[in-house]
Amino acid sequence: MAQLHNQINKDILKQQLAEETFARTTLSFYRYVIINDTEEFRNQLYVKWHELNCLGRIYVAREGINAQMSVPTHNLKSFLDFLDDNMYLNKMPIKYAVEDDGKSFYKLIVRLKNRILADGLDNDAYDVTNVGKHLSALEFHEIASKEDTLLIDMRNRYESEIGHFENAVCPEADTFRDEIQMVTEEFREQKDRKVLLYCTGGIRCEKASAYLKHMGFKDVNQLHGGVIEYARQIKKAKLKSRYIGKNFVFDNRMCESIDQQIVSKCHQCGETADTHVNCANNACHLLFIQCKSCGEKYNNCCSDDCGDFILLTVETQKLLRKERVFNGTDNRYKGLRKRQEKAQ
Repeated sequence: MAQLHNQINKDILKQQLAEETFARTTLSFYRYVIINDTEEFRNQLYVKWHELNCLGRIYVAREGINAQMSVPTHNLKSFLDFLDDNMYLNKMPIKYAVEDDGKSFYKLIVRLKNRILADGLDNDAYDVTNVGKHLSALEFHEIASKEDTLLIDMRNRYESEIGHFENAVCPEADTFRDEIQMVTEEFREQKDRKVLLYCTGGIRCEKASAYLKHMGFKDVNQLHGGVIEYARQIKKAKLKSRYIGKNFVFDNRMCESIDQQIVSKCHQCGETADTHVNCANNACHLLFIQCKSCGEKYNNCCSDDCGDFILLTVETQKLLRKERVFNGTDNRYKGLRKRQEKAQ
């Protein structure tokens, strides 16, 4: 019987990845398409990609597929041929990583989901295939400079915080489902303006553009391929990037630098920093920005409370987890933002 799930311990997988002697290519793709038998489709993907030694995180739902992957470079042609031979995946636009050390993932996950991108709306609330106009990176670059356009970042605030397009509206949202509602409400009286949407690789803009059109916005446009493709094309054309800072990515790398600028600050001291980390206290695990100095001061944690907690024995931590509440399980960034404001 074919293997349909990973069965190897993560520490062994990480060691195997570290010992690889061949190159890998990090890439991503998505497509909104109605998939009839999602379980069978999911299993076919896992079997083939396991055979090709692919790693990554892939979500499959009735509405389509969303994939971030690491493919052995010597198997890349076989991987692309497999996509083209599949009725749901042929002629797939692929986004390749800007910075790639081949260590973006250590295992293969192909998971069934209700949605490839949660929006909090009913399945028949709007037509996800009736999307806005796709703009190439160069078209987007040109139009984004015009004052009469409404440029909107469709990513979460922790993403836009470390990098964004110049003069973009960056909503203070923690989830996509919150953001599409915030954008619709905030600009409900500006539905005749030219709207430019962008996100990491394009998937959120695809769904957001369809929803904005459904809500009556007349001229909705999106950056095809997202910031990932924009960075590649602008570099190729030798143009000055209108995107400043880093692009947050959803793999072990956490981010890619687009123009080498740092536009964010450490959440603990307020000094210039753009490195996202997870709190070393697993009972918290908060994602936040931390400079090297604060990493040493707080024992790679988000607070003194978490730093002290991880020094306790494992047995004591297990006993206290039920009664202790940390930043990561309370209001997101609440304590960190207060400390940053105080530091400034």
